Order: sequence, then structure tokens, then C-alpha cells
Amino acid sequence: MEKKDKKAPEHFKITDGSKFSLADYPTEVRKKDIEKEEGEQLIQKDIEELSALQDVLYAENRHAVLIVIQAMDAAGKDGTIKHIMSGVNPAGVKVSSFKSPSTAELNHDYFWRHYIALPGKGEIGIFNRSHYENVLVTKVHPEYILSEKHNHIKSLKDIDKSFWKDRYKQICRFEKNLAENDTLILKFFLHVSKDVQKKRFLDRIDDPSKNWKFSSADLKERAFWDDYQSAYEDAIANTSTKSAPWYVIPADEKWFTRYLIGNIICAELKKLDLKYPVISDIERLALKKAKDALMNE
Repeated sequence: MEKKDKKAPEHFKITDGSKFSLADYPTEVRKKDIEKEEGEQLIQKDIEELSALQDVLYAENRHAVLIVIQAMDAAGKDGTIKHIMSGVNPAGVKVSSFKSPSTAELNHDYFWRHYIALPGKGEIGIFNRSHYENVLVTKVHPEYILSEKHNHIKSLKDIDKSFWKDRYKQICRFEKNLAENDTLILKFFLHVSKDVQKKRFLDRIDDPSKNWKFSSADLKERAFWDDYQSAYEDAIANTSTKSAPWYVIPADEKWFTRYLIGNIICAELKKLDLKYPVISDIERLALKKAKDALMNE
């Protein structure tokens, strides 16, 4: 199949996982119909538009927005979030990063720590890594499942294909429930190449200002590159739905990644047909009285 080399967001959207193959999606779009300079101008426009949309979302207080960002290390998750959300009101946006679960978290089902971090009505919640770690890192390292204390999992041999199939179904049910209760779900996989990851790792090592970003654990996980690619492909194929689609975003060029994600978020928020609340006649009269009182001070 010919790789999809167009910038239109719909070309990166996965709603039918049965036909999905990660190999069909590029890490870099070589033939773009937009140049970097124009793209960066449009990114700024999207940042401003997102700020305006978030203001109405917060005021209307009827919808929640959950943005899930997953990727291999050094794909640009943190930078993308920081850049695109630079113009929004921090009061209405919450970023949650999920690392290895604590003892308390392991004493609950794996959704628990994610559920309590979900955005409320009027809010945008961003999951930097998410509940998908439970079908990604745990699939590459199934021994982690043993720490979850499942009654029916006694050893690694009990973690079979049916286990993962059930877990994908659980995730789909979780997201379906959110979508049916007014949460817009946008899931982004930042698809970076192994060569670019290597370049960014070396960058972190060579640049003193970036040394803090490098972790030897990242290098260790790089050795499982193919296993992670397979885990991502399975996760996307099994959890892409109409109400919670995945977007596979080329991530070798940071500006283009940000352009696509900003464009998609703004487009999807517009579909909510957000409106500022309309006050009642009684409330309008109260405003008039308040104004008169202020003017007569």
C-alpha cells in the first residue's frame, strides 16, 4: 500500500482498526503542500484559535475534552503539549503524566489513577502517556502484569492472547462511557523513526542544556523498538473507534507534528458548536441594576 503522504488530518485518522497497519503511515511526510515558514504561522493561528475555543468551552461548561498523547521516547510529546497549549488559560487545562504505578495505584484496577485525573465539564485534560501504557509497556514487559495482583494471573503463561483481547475491550468500554457522557476524546500517536530517535538522544547527550532529558532507561527501552512498534500497532488497531479515534501523526519534524495536532484539536472543538451561556431575563435585569448601582457611586 502507498504510504499516506498528505497533510490533511483525515489521512492520519484511524476509525477502522481492522484495516490498520503502522507500516502504511510515514514518520515523515516528504511531499507537503505547506512549507515550514507557513506552517509555523498557521501553528500560531491555531494557538490563538484554541485559546478562544477554550474560553467558550470553559464558560459553557457542558463538554470535557480528553487529549491522549502516546509515543516512543524523544518523539516530542512534552514539546508538543507545551507549544500548542501555550495560549490557553491554565485554570481550564490539566496535564497528567503517568509513570510507573505506585503501591496504592496497584491496589486498584488499572483505570483508577486515570479516572481520577479525567477533565471535568469545561476543562481540557491532557494525558502524557495514559491508560494505554497498560497495553504497551506491559505487553513488551508482561512481568509487570504480575504486580497488578490479578486473581486469575498466577504466572506469565497466563498472560495470553485472550488476556490482551479482553484488555482492549475494557479500554474501548472505558472510552465509550466517557464519550457518551460528553467527553471529546482525541488520541494521538506521535510516530517517530528509529533514526530520528537516535539523533535526538545524541542531541540530549551532547547539549548540556538537554542533559537532564536523557535517561539510561530510555536507551534500555530502545532495544525493544520492534516489540513496541508491534504493541502500538495492536493497540491502535484494537481501540480505534468512531467515538475515540486514533491519529497517527508523523513526528520526525516537530513543526509539522505541531501543525497537524493543533489543526485537528481546533477542528474537533469547533464541531462541538460551543456557545457562551445565555442569561435569563431575571439575570439580565440583575446586571442592569448592578450597572446602575456602579454608575451612581
